Amino acid sequence: MKVIFIPKSGVPLFETLLASETSRDALRFYRPVQTLSGVQISMATMGGALSLASDLRWYVRRYMYDVLFELPEGVYCTRALAKELYFSRATILHTRWKFRRVYAMKDGQLLSDDPLPVIRGKPVPGPLRKDDDEVILEVWCTEEESYGQKTSVEESDEEEE
Repeated sequence: MKVIFIPKSGVPLFETLLASETSRDALRFYRPVQTLSGVQISMATMGGALSLASDLRWYVRRYMYDVLFELPEGVYCTRALAKELYFSRATILHTRWKFRRVYAMKDGQLLSDDPLPVIRGKPVPGPLRKDDDEVILEVWCTEEESYGQKTSVEESDEEEE
């Protein structure tokens, strides 16, 4: 599985994470890679990925737009959905998960984050294009996030404490 840290607009996230001793310490066992979709790290488990995101909480709040978690190959979810899946275990993913967003990224920066249109309770499949310098990811999310009510990182972290 992979975790992708998506930077806020204009933030050179890879360099920022490597410049800080604290984040370098948290990342010492991993190999972060700068990709077209942000800073990507391969992880063994969802628990490990959530733990790393928690260790980097200050950087997530300050420099990142979102953190995405890869479920099976090519299926991504938001941090809120990943926490819901891991901690409550009440949510069961279906192959036709209806709460989705579409992230468009270029050169490691987010261009857009839009809800995937839904007709009759099912997402409308659209062409997810991938150019040489642009990446489009379909991201599974919570119901609130699918309607544009992005869960702020600060609120979700306060709930943990």
